Amino acid sequence: MKKFEVYRNIRKRAMIFGLPLHLFALQMLSIIGSLMIMIFSFSFLVIIALLVGNAILFIVLTRLSSNPQEMHFRKVFPTIISNKKSTVLNYEEDQS
Repeated sequence: MKKFEVYRNIRKRAMIFGLPLHLFALQMLSIIGSLMIMIFSFSFLVIIALLVGNAILFIVLTRLSSNPQEMHFRKVFPTIISNKKSTVLNYEEDQS
């Protein structure tokens, strides 16, 4: 009989509508903000622009979630760790 181990880290890879939880929360904040603007605006062009903007945001977020290396801008750890003070002033040389 086959044994299956319990996967306890399900929240790490949880997806809603193809987005990780933090990107889904960003999308929902955008939609709620757009709904607030739609309620108080009576312009048809504003409503269309908000719908197109939310669609573009969703497409961008799904592409970023499929390629997570695009969101990684810098290294976590520095290449050199030193206790030396990082200053541009040079105290050893006399400037006269």
